[in-house]
Amino acid sequence: MENFRAIFYAPFYAIHALGLSASEGVDVELISSAAPGDAIAHLTNGTIDLTWGGPMRVMMAHDRDEQSPLVCFGEVVSRDPFLLIGNSEGFKLSDLARLRFAAVSEVPTPWMCLQHDLREIGIDPATIARIGDRTMPDNYAALRSKTLDVMQAFEPYASQAEIDQAGTVLYAASSRGPTVYTSFISTRSKIAAQRDAFLGMTHALAKMQAWLTTHSGRELAEVVACFFPDISEELLARSLQRYLDDGLWARDPAMSKPGFERLGLSFLSGSSLRRSPVFEKCVDVSLI
Repeated sequence: MENFRAIFYAPFYAIHALGLSASEGVDVELISSAAPGDAIAHLTNGTIDLTWGGPMRVMMAHDRDEQSPLVCFGEVVSRDPFLLIGNSEGFKLSDLARLRFAAVSEVPTPWMCLQHDLREIGIDPATIARIGDRTMPDNYAALRSKTLDVMQAFEPYASQAEIDQAGTVLYAASSRGPTVYTSFISTRSKIAAQRDAFLGMTHALAKMQAWLTTHSGRELAEVVACFFPDISEELLARSLQRYLDDGLWARDPAMSKPGFERLGLSFLSGSSLRRSPVFEKCVDVSLI
């Protein structure tokens, strides 16, 4: 079950489009979730075997219950895909305190990571008068109408803003460095029961990652275009090339411990976790 439809998940879609899971002998039925994070409930009640999403879902489950069965593996998005878009000469993160700013409302991780970036430069996130209850499409409309100075969003909003001359990228969160953002998620019991299939998915991911090192954003767009019928191939190619240039996607399936710890620290400082997540409890490192 996919988490939700997003361009930065392109490697997951490419695994299917290129038949890489089938080449490993794994028959995959890809289904959509009703809302971001909804797949976790389907994992725990046994109706699905595998999803992808933020390791923060696993961190939070273990924070609530130390015996949680959830584990993540297979790092895919290794850096933060969100961007600050707007018009502000010589922009610095500290400028958010004086600008009309809208953060992402649909999922928690973008703001959790950004608020920790602010803390690291000595800014209390509570001093930022952010708009946090509007959708990205609504925020983009506000940016175009100049009733908003800066919006937080993923692609294709940044590339569309450049095309529309509505704004430019002021800050790419990927520049922060390793922050494990998306991986496969399952339960220990499902992995034990179907270990060969889960290893097959990891091997398919490794093939996808090798493919990415020798192909362009345009070539990736051609592969995954069927998953994004409402986005022009030109816009899709531009968006994917930005992510390739930013080093967004992992080069191999092994989970980065520093990237995992950075994500956990962001949720801890944002008071969404009570204690630091333990890598060895949340990550299945055997699936390589």
